[in-house]
Amino acid sequence: MAGQSAKLVTIIGGSGFVGRYLVCLLAKKGWRIKIVCRHPEQAGFLQPLGGVGQIQAVRVNICDAHALRAVIKGSDAIVNLAGILAQSGKQTFDEVHCEGARRVAEAAKTFEISNAVHVSSLGADLRSKAHYARSKALAEIKVLEACPTAVILRPSVIFGEEDEFFNRFAAMVRLSPFLPAIGFGCTRFAPVYVADVARAIVSVLEGNAIAGTTYELGGPVNYTMKELLHMTQRYSGRKPLTLPIPFAIATLQGFILQYLPGKVLTVDQVRMLRADSVVSTKAEKEQHTFEGLGIEPTPIDAIVPVYLEKFKPKGMYEHYQG
Repeated sequence: MAGQSAKLVTIIGGSGFVGRYLVCLLAKKGWRIKIVCRHPEQAGFLQPLGGVGQIQAVRVNICDAHALRAVIKGSDAIVNLAGILAQSGKQTFDEVHCEGARRVAEAAKTFEISNAVHVSSLGADLRSKAHYARSKALAEIKVLEACPTAVILRPSVIFGEEDEFFNRFAAMVRLSPFLPAIGFGCTRFAPVYVADVARAIVSVLEGNAIAGTTYELGGPVNYTMKELLHMTQRYSGRKPLTLPIPFAIATLQGFILQYLPGKVLTVDQVRMLRADSVVSTKAEKEQHTFEGLGIEPTPIDAIVPVYLEKFKPKGMYEHYQG
């Protein structure tokens, strides 16, 4: 059990994909952890990661400024992981990404919390035609205006056992021998392991980053979307086959699919695919990357084949079955 003298970190969106890995690391290091989420009953699986009373889940909506200030008060550090991939009802890009980030940063300013981490996206760009990318970029500006010492982390597409990237495409392979290569699969990505993103956040919290700086987080290798689709098929025990889809056709598909349950594809996501998601030359030169945080990123082939094995035609451990 962490003592009452241990530092307290409040994690906004701590029950999500990145959050579960971050909570695990911080708990091992003795931090007291407060997880802010809309459905704390769904964060129960995180409790065994720490000692009795070390991890606490609190029901707070990022849209509620008053509740956010109340829950953040007394924290030694703040991490904002809140984000959405598609808009739904009141959960819009502007409300969650921009205004939500602003409220968190202003609360940090109110209580003079200088140790703050905001997790953004490598595609953040005010000039982008994608609403998602613009909202991420505007959020970064609002965060640094309110809390100049905050550190921004921009990961590329994140992979891991619970991801919605490789797992989603591998599930699609079960139904079709082809995978859709939007824009002919030419968009480039630098996939990053979720545990490495969590390690980067911990590194920042431990004082290994330059205050007010943006770090771009990418894996050791850049891949085209087509290469990633072929990789998914191979790791799933299938023959690599893709169906090239022009952006214009994908946009029409997005207009329809974005209104169906699950939002498999939206017009905004198609727009996002028009821009690469790789670490910039400037960030590499200035070492505002994993390297600058003392972390060596994990390659895809060390992780992904293990959790995609369950998608093979004969299931897991197929190589033992003959």
